[in-house]
Amino acid sequence: MSDLALSATRPSPPNPRQETPTRLDAAVHAAQTYLLSLQREDGHWCGELEGDTILESEYILVMHFLGRGNDPKVRKAGNYLRATQRPQGGWAIYPGGPAEVSASVKAYFSLKLLGDHPDLPHMARARERILEAGGLDACNSFTKIYLAIFGQYDWSRCPSVPPELMLAPRWFPLNIYAMSSWSRGILVPLTIISARRPRHQVPEQAAIAELVAPGFRRPRAKGWAAFFHRLDAAIKRLEGLPWSAVRRTSIARAERWTLEHLEDSHGIGAIFPPIVNTIYALRALGYGTDHPAIQSQVAELERLEIEEEETLRLQPCLSPVWDTVHAINALIDSGFPSDHEAVRRAAVWVLGRRGNDRGDWIETVPQIPHAGFYFEYANPFYPDCDTTSQSLTSLAKVDLGLGDEGGRAQKASFEALEWLLAMQSRDGGWAAFDKNCDREILTQVPFADHNAMIDPSTVDVTSRGLEALAAIGFDVTYPAAGRAVEFLRREQEPDGAWYGRWGCNYIYGTYLALWALRRIGADLTEPYVRKGGEWLRRYQNPDGGWGEGLASYDDPSLRGQGPSTPSQTAWALLGLIAAGERDSDAVRRGVEFLLRRQAPDGSWPEPEWTGTGFPQVFYLRYHLYSLYFPLLALGVFARSGSRRRARATSGAA
Repeated sequence: MSDLALSATRPSPPNPRQETPTRLDAAVHAAQTYLLSLQREDGHWCGELEGDTILESEYILVMHFLGRGNDPKVRKAGNYLRATQRPQGGWAIYPGGPAEVSASVKAYFSLKLLGDHPDLPHMARARERILEAGGLDACNSFTKIYLAIFGQYDWSRCPSVPPELMLAPRWFPLNIYAMSSWSRGILVPLTIISARRPRHQVPEQAAIAELVAPGFRRPRAKGWAAFFHRLDAAIKRLEGLPWSAVRRTSIARAERWTLEHLEDSHGIGAIFPPIVNTIYALRALGYGTDHPAIQSQVAELERLEIEEEETLRLQPCLSPVWDTVHAINALIDSGFPSDHEAVRRAAVWVLGRRGNDRGDWIETVPQIPHAGFYFEYANPFYPDCDTTSQSLTSLAKVDLGLGDEGGRAQKASFEALEWLLAMQSRDGGWAAFDKNCDREILTQVPFADHNAMIDPSTVDVTSRGLEALAAIGFDVTYPAAGRAVEFLRREQEPDGAWYGRWGCNYIYGTYLALWALRRIGADLTEPYVRKGGEWLRRYQNPDGGWGEGLASYDDPSLRGQGPSTPSQTAWALLGLIAAGERDSDAVRRGVEFLLRRQAPDGSWPEPEWTGTGFPQVFYLRYHLYSLYFPLLALGVFARSGSRRRARATSGAA
C-alpha cells in the first residue's frame, strides 16, 4: 500500500497482512496536532454540544416572558429556526428525522411572536404538518405548560405537577428523590409553576388557535397510567379549593430547594431546561426581573449561546470535563507521552471539577463524604458515574510525578473511586447520576412523557465503570467488577448487540461492553463475547465504516444501519480490537475508512449526530466525538501492532 497521505481516489483494499506504519503514524500525528490546537489556555477542551431547535424556541419564549422579545439575539434565534425548518414544513429533533409535533409547535409559536405572518409559505407548511400530527393536544406535557404560561393552552388541561411532592417521604413511591436527577431539576421549579400558574399576555396576532386539530384524541390510558390520570383529575379538583397551609409549605420548600441548588452552580444541573424553569418559577413567586437570582439564570442562558452574524443557537449544556478526559485518553492511548505538559495541565484542570458533599446523591449513599466528577464547568450537586469513570481512567494514565500535583491526583482518584463503588446499583450496574433509580411506576405519571423519569443502570455507564476499575488495577475477580460483568451478560441482546443509552446506539453499547470486558480481564473466548464481535462485523458498511441512525431508538430493526461516520467507525473498531480481532479484514477496512476520510488538518468531518440525551425525545451532536474517538481507535490499532511486533522480535531473539 502506498505511503502517500490521503489519496483523492479510493485505494485498493488493503492486504490483511500488510502494515502501513508511515501512513498510519502520519494520520495519528495529524489528529494529535489538531486536537492540541483546540486545547484552552488553562488546559481543558470544550467542543460544541449541539441539540435540536426546542432550545432556540424556548429561549425565544422565555426572553419574551422577561420583556426582552425585541433583543437582537432573539431575532437571530428566529433566523436559526427558519434555517432549520424541514422542507416539508415542521421541525425535527435530529437532522433527517421526521417532523416532531412539540418541537414544531414551539417553533411556530416563537416565529409568530417574532412577527411571522401565518400565511407566509414556511408558516403554512409548518401549520399543515402540525395539524396532521394532532395539533396542540398532541404535544408533550412540558410544551403544554409553556403554552399555558402564554395563554395558548388551558391550564386545566395541563397535567398537574403538585408541589406537595416536596413533602413526600423517601419511602413513598412518588418522592422527588425516586426520580432521575434531571427530572428532579426540571420538576421542582415546575411544581411552583404548576401551582402558581403564571400568565404572560401575548399580542392577539401571535395567538396559535389555528393549531387546534378538531377531533384529535390521545390513546386511552391503561393500567397505572389510567390510575395516575384519575389521580391528576382529583388533584385538579383539590387545587380549586382555597390554599391550605400544606400547599404554602410545599411551595416554600420548592422555592428553598431551587435557590439552594443555584449556589456555586451554573444553574440546577447546569442544563438548559431547569434554567428556563427556574426563571418562570421565580417570576411566578414575585421575584422581579432585576432580582439577582433571575439575573444569574439569564447569565447562564447567555453562557449557552453561540452567536454568529445572522443566527444564534443554544447548547443544552457545556461538556468541558467530558471532552477533556476523553482528549487525555485519546492522546495518551495514541502514543502521546504521559508526562507531557499538555496532558498534565489537562489533568490538573480536571481535578478541580468534583462534586460537593451536598449533592442529591447523598440521599442514597449518605455514608460517603466525597463525590465524583461532574460533566460541566460548575455542577457540584450532580457528579455523574459516566464522567467519574472516564476521569478515573484518564487520570490513571497521566504521570503527574510525586509532588503536590501527583498527591492531589491520588487523593482525588481514591475518593472518586470510593464514591463510584458506593453508587453501584443492586443489579450490579451503574446509572448516570442515581443509584437504584428504577421504579417503573414513575414512568406512568401524566407528566412523564419526556421519557426520562428514572435513571436505571445502563450498559454504557456500567462499561465505563469497569474500565475505570481496570485502569486502577482491579480485575474481574474483584466483587464489584464481577457483579458488573454479570449485569453486562444479562443485558446483551439475543443477536449479540448491547443497547447504547447515551450514544447511538447499538454500535456504542456493543463497543463499550466489549472494551470493558477485555480491560477487566473477562474470558474473551466465551460465546457471548464472540457473538458481540460477530454483530459488529455483520453491520460493517461496504465502504469499510460503520454507521447507525438515531431512528434505531424508534425502530430497533434499524440497529447498526446508517451511513458510515468517523465516530461510530472508531467505536466499532475498538469493539472488534477488544474482541481479539485486531488483525481481521474488518478492522483493516475500518482503519482504511478512517485514513481515507481524514481531512488535511487532521480532523474528521462528521455532520451526523451520534449522541443521545433522552431516547426518542432529545438527541445530541458532540462536535469533538469525530476527533478524539477516531484518534483513539487509530492509536490503539497502531500501538497494538507495535506491541505484537515487539513480542515477536523478543521471542525470535
